[in-house]
Amino acid sequence: MKVSRKNITTTKVELTITLSQKELIGAEQVALVHLGQELKVPGFRKGKVPTNVVKQRVSSEELDSHTMSDAINRAVPEAFGDENLQPLDRPEVSVKKYVPGQELEFTAEVEVLPPTKLAPYKSLKVTKSKIVVSKKDIDDVVERMQTGFAEKKEVKRAIKEGDEAVIDFKGIDAKGEAFAGGASQDYPLTIGSKSFIPGFEEGLIGKKTGDAFDLPVAFPSDYQAAHLAGQKVKFEIKVKTVKEVVLPKLDADFAKKCGPFETVAQLRKDIEGEIKAQRDHESNEKLKDQLVEQLVKASKPSAPDVLVQDQMKNIETDFVQNLAARGMSLDQHLEDKKMTREQWEKSDLREAAVTRVKSALVLSELSRAEKIIVEEDEVEARHQQLLQQYPDPNMRLQLETPEARNDIRNRLVTEKTLDRLIALNTK
Repeated sequence: MKVSRKNITTTKVELTITLSQKELIGAEQVALVHLGQELKVPGFRKGKVPTNVVKQRVSSEELDSHTMSDAINRAVPEAFGDENLQPLDRPEVSVKKYVPGQELEFTAEVEVLPPTKLAPYKSLKVTKSKIVVSKKDIDDVVERMQTGFAEKKEVKRAIKEGDEAVIDFKGIDAKGEAFAGGASQDYPLTIGSKSFIPGFEEGLIGKKTGDAFDLPVAFPSDYQAAHLAGQKVKFEIKVKTVKEVVLPKLDADFAKKCGPFETVAQLRKDIEGEIKAQRDHESNEKLKDQLVEQLVKASKPSAPDVLVQDQMKNIETDFVQNLAARGMSLDQHLEDKKMTREQWEKSDLREAAVTRVKSALVLSELSRAEKIIVEEDEVEARHQQLLQQYPDPNMRLQLETPEARNDIRNRLVTEKTLDRLIALNTK
């Protein structure tokens, strides 16, 4: 077999493969065996017909066609292997010359995994932010815990700061139409929680049980739903119940209710540790992103289009699901952004996919360079952890597949690689 290579792009190659008479004779024998599997010949059991008899019974055209097909199917993976190339899709084959029994020449074109040359990765310029927990941070958590144990007493007076008002509400836009996500019934709203847009909670102060009124407000200009950002609307509101929220006394009894604590000081110390751990995790995640971004920029990997297209599909699926959870469709989102689907795919979606592919290629190369290994017991431990998280029988069945275990292994490799990258750059 003779192979010549042409690099079309940094990620796409074309191999010209030429097979000799000897290789075609071997392919013909394979073709005869395949053809003989279904051939019915008196005196022979099905599948047991000798190849010399098969050759007499099939047409030369059929045999030549099967021989060429078998020869190509065997030669393509061998040729790419000899060239140390990893195809990312099924190669596109084009036959250039075929003389049955003598010579076969064809080309095989496909995108391949490009070589990634890592830039120096042990001296990237990043600084981990210092973790600081203030007294107010702890006070806020304690107050939320007190609220969780609070006693709520129904009162007949007007609403004031700190009360819980149970309300029905419906949002109406400037056109007089109700807008998505703007209505609810029997909604318990703590006044002063700032969980609603500015002006909403303030507009309830002074109202009493049974009051029904319209409340004009404006959405902030940077509101997450672009179609509502900066819009003036009104809410039709009915107050159904007013409850006074009585917080428990902050003492040892309260601390004991919150966990294995004897004093409020112990509780506050535990809260401080939890906040530090959470912020340290967030800081590490941010640091990982910065390190990978720098390494990708310095290494300049190429992103094969077939991988980019796969990631675009994955990202779109996740994005649509997240939008649905917020009560929006992709069409509504694009309308808010004043973008067509084509514009979105070419900009936001494709850019995100290219970034993800390049990051994966760089991290894969880094894992090899650092000889990152994941043991089978680590895979099993994560597998058991996921089984506990997902009680749904269908999900548990999916987790038992070889593909799921391979995915777990890949995730663990990535996690270990990122941890190593942080360790190497934060000494």
